[in-house]
Order: sequence, then structure tokens, then C-alpha cells
Amino acid sequence: MTALERFLAYAKVDTQSNDTTGVTPSTPAQWVLARMLHKELEALGASEVRISDHCVVTARLPATPGNENAVCVGFLAHMDTSPDFSGKDVNPVLHENYDGGDIPLPKEQRVIAVKDFPFLQELKGKDIVTADGSTLLGADDKAGVAEIMTMVERLLREDIPHGPVVVAFTPDEEIGEGPDHFDVAGFGAKYAYTLDGSGAGEIEYENFNAAAAKIDITGVSVHPGSAKGVMQNAVLLAQQINDRLPADAVPSRTEGYEGFFHLTHLEGTTAFARMEYIIRDHDRQRFEEKKLLMQKACEAIQLIHPTARIQLTITDTYYNMREQLVDCMHLIDNARAAAERAGLTPVTVPIRGGTDGARLSYMGLPCPNLGTGGYNFHGPMEFLCASDMEKVVDMILNLVEAYRTFTEM
Repeated sequence: MTALERFLAYAKVDTQSNDTTGVTPSTPAQWVLARMLHKELEALGASEVRISDHCVVTARLPATPGNENAVCVGFLAHMDTSPDFSGKDVNPVLHENYDGGDIPLPKEQRVIAVKDFPFLQELKGKDIVTADGSTLLGADDKAGVAEIMTMVERLLREDIPHGPVVVAFTPDEEIGEGPDHFDVAGFGAKYAYTLDGSGAGEIEYENFNAAAAKIDITGVSVHPGSAKGVMQNAVLLAQQINDRLPADAVPSRTEGYEGFFHLTHLEGTTAFARMEYIIRDHDRQRFEEKKLLMQKACEAIQLIHPTARIQLTITDTYYNMREQLVDCMHLIDNARAAAERAGLTPVTVPIRGGTDGARLSYMGLPCPNLGTGGYNFHGPMEFLCASDMEKVVDMILNLVEAYRTFTEM
């Protein structure tokens, strides 16, 4: 079975995560895909196939004879899709031999336009998969799941020599909880790669430092006819706090290594308002400065409006994996060589987000991230370059070969 065929099957399973349930996995639908993958791994002949109590699927491919002492390398992808847009009843649409123009989607009168995404023209002549316009596609990260599973099949069915290889499929990456119950020691890899990036050939070992901020504002609500000098409108106080943050430090005005404040949720009445932000920066010092700036914004508005109550909670989510990978740059060098051997152009880019690999790197498993061939994640404009999926499979097979003969200095 090809990686594309697997992806088309996986994409139809609704696996959206949900950050409000407080359980792992955060949605019961993720068990459906987990059980599918468990069954498939067993059918392929993988060893030690397991599903943990928290929906982490793992399997092992023992080394072929003569390669038992090779370094154990792991490959991971996540099963859930983003809660940002519907992942229910996904209907993948295959656009064969893409002509380089706009891609109309069958529903909702949506169009993936070249003027908005000029890199589309670089994919002319390739096969593209989109959703139908009413849902996201789920290439993030079911493309990575499909590519790893296809690698497993080829290793086992084609008698390719290899050292010990382990694979894992995790829940709840999109809500930052993928590694919460991941058993690094039990997984058994010394080094690993997540397949959770964008264009095929991308190699990522720098990601944002990340924090979540919640601001609860309790105002003073009185009748508006007698409110002078008394009312403290919580919604207006929320606006004043946001106005004290730099206007250009938002996702729509930043790129590359530039960090931002992103207001993800705002609700309120005169009496009470809640704001939720994510805070991001690649540089650790600037990251800490951004958190301090938000704290000072809240303190300043509290000082001006002492009868209101402003409560700020900031929780760090993950950190830049570069700090953990500086002594393991062979992971990047080997990935570049593996991409070139697969006919891909290796491109090293900073992740403007995070992956399970970022947290796993801080848990003792160095784990950079690789592109899968997907683009425009988390919305209806998401698409996947199907023609690149088998090249990604070849790339990770090349990495298996590289670590079969890897000698640490």
C-alpha cells in the first residue's frame, strides 16, 4: 500500500483534539485511529505492538541479523487534528497533474489561490490532495502517520537491512499534550525524528519557546444610568490591556524568527471578561521579555482601575529544541544527506510553532522534525503534495540506513 492510499483512509477518521476535556486522549475518536494503526502494525509483522492507557501506539522492528548493535532510531507522528477547524467527515479530493493555477474546492465557494499562496506554482505537474472546502484535510499529521507506516511496511516486506527501529503515534499534539504520558525510556530510541513539518525536505531543529496566558478580569457592573465614577467595564479593560502590547507583534505581521502575542480567545460582559493568548519567540531572552511585558500591561491597567480585579496566569508550554540538539547535529547532517539521496532539496527552517519533538528533546530524546509534504495546516486551505509522500518515505528509509552504520565520535 502506498503512503497516499494510507493517508486517504486515515484522513476520514475524525480525530480532532479538545483542550477543554481534561483527559487523555482528549477526544474518544482518537482511539478509533489508534486501534486501526495497532491492527495494521500487527498485520505487517511489527513486534511489541502496544496501545498505552493514554492512547500512545508504539511498535518495534528488531534489527536484522548482524545489525543488532546499531543505534536505535525512532520515528513519531501524531494522530489528532487541530481543534481550530472542523475535522469531521473529511472528504479528500485528488487533483492529479496539478496545472499550477488556483485550486477551486467543491464546497463553501472556497479557492486555494496562487496570489495568496505563490509557492503553489512550484508544485505544478504534481498530484495534490485537498479537502472539499468544508473541513481541514488532516495532513497535519496524518501524512506523517502514513509515511511512517509505509516505511514500516517496506522495511519488513522488502528485507531491507536495518538496526533497531521504533515507531510511535501520539494523541493530543495539537493541544500541546502529546508527550504528557510518553514513556521515553520504554520507547527505547537513542535518537528520533518527528514527521510533523510542512514541505518535503524541510528539516527543523529550532522552534518557538511557547507559553499560554489567561487573563481574568472582574469588572464593576452597575446600572449604566448611574455608572459615572463607579462602573468598570471588564470588556473595555480587556481592550486596554491588549492595546498595551506591541501592535506589530502578532502572527499576521511576523515571520521567520520574529515572535508574537496571539489573542486566541476573548469573551466577556461588563462584569467579567476572559482573554487567552499564546506567547511565542525563538529567542529565550526575548520570550521572557514578552511574558514580562504582558505582566506589566496587566499591572498598569490594574493600577489605573483599582476597583476592578485583573488576574494573569502564564504557563510555559515548551521550549526551543535547539538548546537540546546542539550536541547532536549529526541528526541534522544525516537528515540533509537522506533528503538529497531521496531526490529532495533539504531546507532548514525555524518552526513557527512546536512539535512533540520539542518536548521530547527536553525529556531526554533528541528529536528534530521533518517535513511531510503538507501545507496550510489547520484550516480549509490545507493541502498535501501526494507526489512527494513516497520521497519522504525514501528519506526516512535513508535515515534508517544512516543510523545502521552510525558511529558516534
